[in-house]
Amino acid sequence: MAVIIGKPAPEFSLPDETGAIRNLSDYRGNKLILYFYPKDDTPGCTTEACNFRDDYSTYVDANVMILGVSPDSVKSHKKFKDKYQLPFPLLADEKHAVCETYGVWGKKSFMGKEYLGVSRTTFVINENGTIINIFYDVKPAQHSAEIIGSLK
Repeated sequence: MAVIIGKPAPEFSLPDETGAIRNLSDYRGNKLILYFYPKDDTPGCTTEACNFRDDYSTYVDANVMILGVSPDSVKSHKKFKDKYQLPFPLLADEKHAVCETYGVWGKKSFMGKEYLGVSRTTFVINENGTIINIFYDVKPAQHSAEIIGSLK
């Protein structure tokens, strides 16, 4: 199933930083920012998460929820969330099954080495569970402002 604008977002169930299971369907009735990021507490991922945190009241005012997803563990997410006081759930996709379903898991390269990992990608999902926007190759420092601009 291709994940494309205008189609339903694939359902999933993943643990958050407390171990509680979060389902995509739990967020029906709200717009949802579902952002995939490579790794907790790394420079780009921290910048992206902290910008979402700093703009959080704008999302709340617009009735928009935020979920972050990475292949890190529940324990790693808890430390990351606590360290930066992130007000939204972080979901642990340790086996990267949801990353694969959403098409964000694949080959990457850094300093000449190839490896498998998450491509920084964000899906905007409407109140009915339909994908209404996709942001690929996200630039962490500008991304929250870019999303807010697209919601207007």
